[in-house]
Amino acid sequence: MSPLHDGAPPPVGPISLPELPRSTHPPRVLVLYGSLRERSYSRLLAEEGARLLTAMGCEVRFFHPHALPMKGPGLDAHPAVVELRALSDWSEAQVWSSPELHGAVSGVFKNQIDWLPLNTGAVRPTQGRTLAVMQVSGGSQSFNVVNALRLLGRWMRMITIPNQSSVPKAYDEFHEDGTMRDSPYRDRLVDVMEELVRFTLLTRDLRDPLVDRYSERREAAHQERVAANRPQDRVGDIVSAPAGGSGSAS
Repeated sequence: MSPLHDGAPPPVGPISLPELPRSTHPPRVLVLYGSLRERSYSRLLAEEGARLLTAMGCEVRFFHPHALPMKGPGLDAHPAVVELRALSDWSEAQVWSSPELHGAVSGVFKNQIDWLPLNTGAVRPTQGRTLAVMQVSGGSQSFNVVNALRLLGRWMRMITIPNQSSVPKAYDEFHEDGTMRDSPYRDRLVDVMEELVRFTLLTRDLRDPLVDRYSERREAAHQERVAANRPQDRVGDIVSAPAGGSGSAS
């Protein structure tokens, strides 16, 4: 049995949500897309979604992945990495749009997610944020990518909304100027963006209590008890030297 699990688990009790003031600023939405092509359909779908979100009263920002290096050691200070992480911290909601390549998320998109750490000290850059997932395909309609994005969203501790957008034969769904043709696929996109805004308004002020976890509270309390019994961790305490010793390291 681990020191944490000592056979005396802390009790649980009624759960309630705190009464918090409602934020009045526009919902802050970060949009990520997964292609570097000049006419990228995942980007065009994301841009159509962004226009809708702006019309719905949101503040929308894009991260453009062209300068982002492949995930690797020693690159955390790269300007594109710093920018991506700062935008994630800023956001209250995110929209992820990726093409389907070989039945999966594109490498360009996955690389962006890989650069977002699960935690940075006490801060989790994506935890509790709402998420909408979308994909484009060159052939028949598929849901491989949106399913994979949902899995990633769960690992990133995000609140992924139920609705989603999957656009098949994307080359037929956009005008030459990049705007989306009037179609059932665009109607679905409007549905998704409306749902994202509603979920964001409902949850953004409750982000921390919504993801508060018993297991993590217990671990934190255990670490506090451990620290309390370690004299070297008590700032200001003086540790007496052993009898007959000078107290200095040889």
